[in-house]
Amino acid sequence: MGWLTKDFETAPCEVEVSHCFDSLHAHVKFLNGAVINPGDEVQVQGPPVMAPYGEIVREERIARITRASKLEQLWTRMTGDFEFMELCEFSFSEEIMPHAAPRAAHKEGVPA
Repeated sequence: MGWLTKDFETAPCEVEVSHCFDSLHAHVKFLNGAVINPGDEVQVQGPPVMAPYGEIVREERIARITRASKLEQLWTRMTGDFEFMELCEFSFSEEIMPHAAPRAAHKEGVPA
């Protein structure tokens, strides 16, 4: 692999899709031990894997891995932390926001 060229490979994989109350996820596990590096892209071949509510579905597929060039790997390593921080700009909280205080009653003849 060169500084500007990309390599391609295929790998057998297992796709796991969960659509349960406790977990909603999709995972891909490579069955040949392939490792994904920064900047690499993975496309799983075949129709979408659909899991009905309350079930976990596992199917074997073929994945096409596009390996990032050396330059893309370097760029991804340098800028990846900044992109990750964008995800950290929000949080989930159970804090209840206080409502605005009710307006005071107005006396007759006094403007609000």
